[in-house]
Amino acid sequence: MESESGVRMLETGLRCVTAPNPSPMTAQGTNTYLLGEGEVAVIDPGPAIPSHLDAIMGALAPGERIGAILVTHSHRDHSPLAQNLAQKTGAPVMAAGPSDWGRSATMAALATAGAVGGGEGVDPSFDPDQRIGEGEIIAGPWGEIAVLHTPGHMANHLSFAWQGALFTGDLVMGWSTSLVSPPDGDMGAFMRSCARLLGRDDRVYFPGHGAAVDAPQARVQTLIAHRLHREAQIIAALGTKPGTTASALAHTIYTDLAPALLPAAARNVLAHLIDLSERNLAAPMGALTADAPFALR
Repeated sequence: MESESGVRMLETGLRCVTAPNPSPMTAQGTNTYLLGEGEVAVIDPGPAIPSHLDAIMGALAPGERIGAILVTHSHRDHSPLAQNLAQKTGAPVMAAGPSDWGRSATMAALATAGAVGGGEGVDPSFDPDQRIGEGEIIAGPWGEIAVLHTPGHMANHLSFAWQGALFTGDLVMGWSTSLVSPPDGDMGAFMRSCARLLGRDDRVYFPGHGAAVDAPQARVQTLIAHRLHREAQIIAALGTKPGTTASALAHTIYTDLAPALLPAAARNVLAHLIDLSERNLAAPMGALTADAPFALR
């Protein structure tokens, strides 16, 4: 149920305020979650929009306060408002680390070389007050929030488990698949994070954008199957026409996609190609760049 102020009560002790940043990449906007009552934890403050800061503060009942600010990852639609909210409330900002934290050796090298582009939507100045990681528990009047490191969409991506629910950020959403754009995104890590979720028994996912996912296991299975299908399409296309670039492959494979979204699709294809290279199934014909031609090994 949504109040006149735009606060949605999702279940007992859980409220959501959606930021006014709708787009083809963010659905209706970024979901900011408030967990607990009295003293609450906030997950993903969202973009630095003053009206959204006002909406988060307005979602608090009289006498309530914010005791912790958790960030799933440092994209500009999730993290920039954290510092403003911390200054206003005195609550610490908690996350895995800054935007370059946690990259694999391959992705770190690609980032240093600057040859594959990327960096879309990254919040470069983000640095949490407190670094949190896999297996930690953020306890307070809101209960216990368990931290899971779930890289893939971004290396510093975390998910948060609370009372049988999992806040999945941009790893798993019901309305869309995630953008995986190297060197911040890593397709191999994304697939491993999805596989990990299959081993859990979460009752519901609350994603960074869009509605709750009420059939979590089925959704993750669908996402994994989708990515494996894309990988098979890429392999088949390279088998027919070696020396094809990520952009050309995206135009060949994503036949039902709006033209404006094809550049994002090309980033996903590039992530697949890098993953295939790491698995010794494909390789760039020359230096690895965003527009390098690839062939099967």
